[in-house]
Amino acid sequence: MPLAPDAAALAALLPGTWRIGATNFPMWLRGDRLRPHFRYDLKTADPLVLDDVVGYTTADGVEKTIVGVDRMRYDGFVWRGAGLLRFVTSRWAVAGVTEDSNILVIRFAKSLLSPAGVDVVVREGSDSLAFRTQVAGLSESLGLTHEEFASLTWLELAD
Repeated sequence: MPLAPDAAALAALLPGTWRIGATNFPMWLRGDRLRPHFRYDLKTADPLVLDDVVGYTTADGVEKTIVGVDRMRYDGFVWRGAGLLRFVTSRWAVAGVTEDSNILVIRFAKSLLSPAGVDVVVREGSDSLAFRTQVAGLSESLGLTHEEFASLTWLELAD
């Protein structure tokens, strides 16, 4: 397993928009939330805090967002929702990243509202044509177990 990036590396790596290209997370597999993506904005570097906006399109074509804040802890991030979701939290961590910093694996811990899961995301604006091939060739260095890789559903990445 690779070493997870430290807080300084994550502060440089995460800001921007990331599209989910593969997942085993049920929220993205039900068919009612399409073209999921994350946008991270750096709030503070020390301690590392990110504004977090998750976006998707409903089956009816309506754009929706889920807003929260991510705070770095010793073993990853704690997400807390905003507004009506302010009492909802979840834990996640970056399991691995490609050398070019355009693909990363995010591992979510089980929470009260969802099971554990894995998202493989690609940076918005990067070439996603060979995404699946890259992930398959680098799965272990990205921190994916064989079981996790086998459990992934590949989502369409429209450029």
